[in-house]
Amino acid sequence: MFKAVFSFKGRIRRTEYVLTQIFYLICLYSIIAIAETEGSEPFSLLLLIPIYILIAQTAKRCHDRGSSGWFMLVPFYGIILLFGAGDYGPNEYGDNPKGEGNERQSAEHYN
Repeated sequence: MFKAVFSFKGRIRRTEYVLTQIFYLICLYSIIAIAETEGSEPFSLLLLIPIYILIAQTAKRCHDRGSSGWFMLVPFYGIILLFGAGDYGPNEYGDNPKGEGNERQSAEHYN
């Protein structure tokens, strides 16, 4: 879990996606609280790191559902990402992160 968080390639499970959302919210509230007391300019640049991680992880979660990463721009698609299951077995974005169906697809590929 949490391998290559800055990469837009591959697939991730719902668990990793939810943990990324929680991490983002904690960072967001922490940086805003610090910026209110210290001054906002230098700390606003720190927001770019969790925002980038959130976008990368959301793209990988879209890949797990068999969709392009651009689907994250569709309104309310985030709800589907939170509750919808990923594709069974490998898809064009990589193997199933749960490992379900990867063996069957690999055996068919070699025969």
